[in-house]
Amino acid sequence: MSNHQFRVPNPDFDWDQYEKGSTLSSDARAEQERLYEETLSNIKEKEVVMGTVKEIVYNDKTPREVLVDVGYKSLGSIPYPEFRYNKDLKVGDQVEVFVISPEGPMGQPVLSHYLARAERSWERVTEALEKDEVILGYIKSRTKGGMIVDVFGIEAFLPGSQIDVRPIRDYDSLVDKTMEFKIVKVNHEQKNIVVSHKILIEAELEQQKRDIISKLEKGQVLEGVVKNLLNFGVFVDLGGVDGLIHITDLSWERVSHPSEVVQLDQKINVVILDFDEEKTRIALGLKQLTPNPWDALDPNLAPGDILKGRVELITDYGAFVEVAPGIEGLIHVSEMSWTQHLRSAQDFLKVGQEVEAVILTLDREERKMSLGMKQLKPDPWQDIETRFPVGSRHTAKVRNFTNFGVFVEVEEGVDGLIHLSDLSWTKKIKHPSEITEIGAPIEVEVLEIDKDNRRLSLGHKQTEENPWDVFETVFTTGSIHEGTIIESTDKGAIIALPYGVEGFATQMHLVKEDGSKAQIDEKLEFKVLEFNKNKHRIIVSHSRIFEDKQRDAARAEKEQKKQSREASSQAAAAQAPAEKATLGDLGELAALRERLDDKN
Repeated sequence: MSNHQFRVPNPDFDWDQYEKGSTLSSDARAEQERLYEETLSNIKEKEVVMGTVKEIVYNDKTPREVLVDVGYKSLGSIPYPEFRYNKDLKVGDQVEVFVISPEGPMGQPVLSHYLARAERSWERVTEALEKDEVILGYIKSRTKGGMIVDVFGIEAFLPGSQIDVRPIRDYDSLVDKTMEFKIVKVNHEQKNIVVSHKILIEAELEQQKRDIISKLEKGQVLEGVVKNLLNFGVFVDLGGVDGLIHITDLSWERVSHPSEVVQLDQKINVVILDFDEEKTRIALGLKQLTPNPWDALDPNLAPGDILKGRVELITDYGAFVEVAPGIEGLIHVSEMSWTQHLRSAQDFLKVGQEVEAVILTLDREERKMSLGMKQLKPDPWQDIETRFPVGSRHTAKVRNFTNFGVFVEVEEGVDGLIHLSDLSWTKKIKHPSEITEIGAPIEVEVLEIDKDNRRLSLGHKQTEENPWDVFETVFTTGSIHEGTIIESTDKGAIIALPYGVEGFATQMHLVKEDGSKAQIDEKLEFKVLEFNKNKHRIIVSHSRIFEDKQRDAARAEKEQKKQSREASSQAAAAQAPAEKATLGDLGELAALRERLDDKN
């Protein structure tokens, strides 16, 4: 008999599991799986859970993916770009993840950090706005007027004015950077978010400004850095507070733009001219650190002296001329020429032109100087009565038209006015352009001299013989002339009469014999009703011609009837005595008849 003893087989041994490689019975394995499942997190699809960064996987030193443990049986993989807003991400950080699926094709959970942030982003945005929290944001790109920032997975707008307290010159350098922000505006309906980085530093800077301003004194000299150049001046950073140098305080000489004196980021010394603690405004000066050129002006200069200078600026009212570095004088437009029709200094001078001028006034205390150029030439009005006496005739040049006449230049510096009424003896001139044009020569006669106002009253028609002396003998009252209607008005019409003269007929005198009214361009006969030589006025009538004929005919008919009645009366008077004589002497007449018969 063998010494080996046979063991009794374990009735619970699972030969099927053993063939599959497991030595556990079905019950034991089920228990083990139950215990294992209890140690795992129970994650659900489409929920947000917290996870721990276990590893950051690199590809050629470039982060590619982040492995996150959410307490499940395997780690989830999330693309690294979803964490690009957080450049400081490291192993051990707690991050929110969105469970796309608890178990993917490879058995690992499918996670997304971007979707988790988007899920709660608007809640966080609202909360951050209400609590005035400081948040991190990733600057994605540049856009018109500012930058696009990723905050909590949502795109927000960062205005250029809200990036920094200093102007930003290179926006592109901010792209792909993470910065701290505060949410300043949220519009849920339009899905708009506005953030600011500037607001984080303004409060601190405001206190710094007040501290700096509290130590300022007028006349104090400080060092600053040129921060911004504008057309009207320069902003200087004094170390936390800005001051303004107005363009007039940059240099004693005239400056067209601040860039002629200083450049951006340049360090300069400035003097404090004034400041306002409440409004934190500081007025600075640069030219005040150099001597005032007026202090070095020749003490012997006086009105009447002649200076040479360069035109620096021209305005409508005059020109500023630099007669010495930093010293300017004003030549008013009225002091540039004796010619009164000069309207603007630009008609006479140009910037950069070298000129000579006479000092008219000099105020060293106010640092002002007025100059004149016309004083270098004789005043043409000094002997005006001798050169242009009343009654003298000259050829002038038409300068300007007005509704009441023509301004002409007799010679340089001597202007005159021809009134409309003095342009023609015969025509009713409504505008000077009817007989002349700008720049044309015109013959004139001096009618009156106004030396105080430097104006001549001139006449053009006076250079010709007065035809009204002849018209007086032609257009006598009652005379009839052929005329043409050339213009119609509410009151009547202008009639062109012979010899270039015009007459006027009222509406009632334009009625023709058939009752119709005469029209423009119609040629008719007109009777002179009134001739006024002094006022150059002729009143005519067409209606009066046939009215007078009708009146004369009626008068003749009336006279004829009167004469007929008188003749009849005389005949009747003569017949009455004859009848009485015949009745009384019938017998004598009968006897006389018989004697005559016998004699025959």
